[in-house]
Amino acid sequence: MTGLKSKQIFLKVKDHSVSGELFSLIEHPEFGFLETSPQPSSDKLSAYYKSEDYISHTDAKRNLFEKVYHVVRSISLKRKLSLIRSFASDEKYLLDVGCGTGDFLQVAQNNGWQVAGIEPNQQARGIANSKTNHAVFDIDQLSKFEENSFDVISLWHVLEHLPDLNHQIKRFKELLKPDGRLIIAVPNYKSYDAQFYNAFWAAYDVPRHLWHFNKTSMFKLMGSFGLKVTKVKPMWFDAFYVCMLSEKYKSGKLSFIKGFFIGLVSNLKAIVSKEVSSVIYIIKN
Repeated sequence: MTGLKSKQIFLKVKDHSVSGELFSLIEHPEFGFLETSPQPSSDKLSAYYKSEDYISHTDAKRNLFEKVYHVVRSISLKRKLSLIRSFASDEKYLLDVGCGTGDFLQVAQNNGWQVAGIEPNQQARGIANSKTNHAVFDIDQLSKFEENSFDVISLWHVLEHLPDLNHQIKRFKELLKPDGRLIIAVPNYKSYDAQFYNAFWAAYDVPRHLWHFNKTSMFKLMGSFGLKVTKVKPMWFDAFYVCMLSEKYKSGKLSFIKGFFIGLVSNLKAIVSKEVSSVIYIIKN
């Protein structure tokens, strides 16, 4: 992002799903988010997504884990739609960045929204276009949209994947209408499950996750662009998914029971601490 003034290593984490390589998480001295180091170059980054476990790029339901994921996703879609409704103008323009296979765009489109999506993965983009009448584009399209075009820009577990954080946030601000909303969902490394699993916490997901946020860092980062976080909402289901995957990384086998239990403990603790596993930030232009 910006040159780090001092390299304070917060944690060293292994890429558990593809390469087995070790990466450092460096704490940003001003904003407090963590940066994955080293970050793969743009031409090499796509290789780290080549895993059958990368579930958001497919509609497959090959096992119980994937079936549970899709059930939860269908519930989440309704909640996402309900969330964006309050920020719509009469014409309702939505941009979903990192839209995966396009389910959220499809639901929004079916409910009267004019939609556009960005998805760099060719396979996922093809599936999304079949659902949305070809409303999904490669990432290059971000620079081609007209400014002040969208009521809502959403990034559901996407901001942490984007290289050049400064440039991306600046562009999102330009694309929003003057009273538009940026909706960002990201993991929270201050949550109980992050502390419990430590280097095995699945939501670190290095090096695909280039940045790792807590609430304080998100408020500071958005404020530096003249954007204001107006509301913070929990994503309760995420703790269960993340903990089940973390159990797999820690023990070598997928444990639904223990993963569910730790996810439940994390959510119960978050009722008091407000440090839930994943957080939705509603941000006003």
